[in-house]
Amino acid sequence: MTDDSMPSRRRRSRLRRALGAAAPADADATVVIAQASASSPDHPRPVWMGLHNPFAVGFSLTLGGLVAFAVGVAFTNLSTVIIYVAFALFAALGLDPLVRWFERHSVSRAWGIVIVYAVFAVILVGVLLLIVPTVIEQVAQFIKTLPVLISDFQKTDLYRWLASEFGSQTSDIVKQVEGFLSNPSNLTAIAGGLLKVGAGIASGISGVVIVLVLSLYFLAGIPTMKKAFNRLWPARNRALAASMTDQITDSVGGYLGGMVVLAFCNAVVAFVLHLVLGLPFAALMGIVAFLITLIPLVGSVLYWALASVVALFSNPLMALVFAIIYLIYMQIEAYVLTPRVMNKTISVPGSLVVIGALVGGTLLGLLGALVAIPVTASVLLIIKQIVIPRQDAKL
Repeated sequence: MTDDSMPSRRRRSRLRRALGAAAPADADATVVIAQASASSPDHPRPVWMGLHNPFAVGFSLTLGGLVAFAVGVAFTNLSTVIIYVAFALFAALGLDPLVRWFERHSVSRAWGIVIVYAVFAVILVGVLLLIVPTVIEQVAQFIKTLPVLISDFQKTDLYRWLASEFGSQTSDIVKQVEGFLSNPSNLTAIAGGLLKVGAGIASGISGVVIVLVLSLYFLAGIPTMKKAFNRLWPARNRALAASMTDQITDSVGGYLGGMVVLAFCNAVVAFVLHLVLGLPFAALMGIVAFLITLIPLVGSVLYWALASVVALFSNPLMALVFAIIYLIYMQIEAYVLTPRVMNKTISVPGSLVVIGALVGGTLLGLLGALVAIPVTASVLLIIKQIVIPRQDAKL
């Protein structure tokens, strides 16, 4: 036996004496060292690795479950605040391209923000002053003339056709509606419902104010937020992270701006059609068109169905004309306007758009439907610029 093996044999002998174990002389040193490290005082075995202390294990698991439950309850209670923050962040990203346009034209970011919000405030106040009184008047008129509309509907050919096809069921439904509207107790219930609606509108206005204030702070801090986010990545990846962050924020801002443009086009078309065809509540239906068509994919279809049904009670023939013309506009919007507006800012396959909108709407409602397409585009961007190049580099 050589002299080089003597230190190794001495170390094994000392380990065996320390462990008090009768390990064979030719035992593998790595096994003995592993046993020593697993049970030595310097490497104590964690409590959760064994069942020798079930009280500590049960306490740890129960405490973890309670913490998870508390986090879930807190998230549920803060859901309104989280929605406000998300809407404010998306509003800031939607206004950021306008601010950067001013920056490219030698205007400081602070003054660009002031100009954008001042123009937005003027437009908002002007719209409210011009439309809100008309909308309130038309809503009151709609409530007053609803029994007259039902009575006129009974004189139309459509009602006679329905009566001939479905018999007495049609007249029974109409009588029930008339009885509901003529019952004072029901009118009181409607008034109480209107009060609740008014409280909801007031709450919505306060929420809009909160979102606007938060969006102002977010808009002012977007460059700082980007820099802070990019510094979370390793130095070698910061250039790529900064490029992808800019692309994602630009796509989100462009998408939101495009949605507002398309919703405005829908509102103008709806307003003009109601005026030209002599349908009632033109201003009210224009506002409804703008709000509903902000919903991706299904917004235009929902408004088409709603406006057609409302127009049906006043003039069935004009309602049919409105439905046909607006359906034609929906095709123009889908195949001409939307590609021109959206393809410059965001590019997502149609199937992924539908899937993303369905998933987002199911999970988070309107907010989820709004953010689904930008999130889908961001995921595709990450896959194209990070995942696929890494896979291509593997040989």
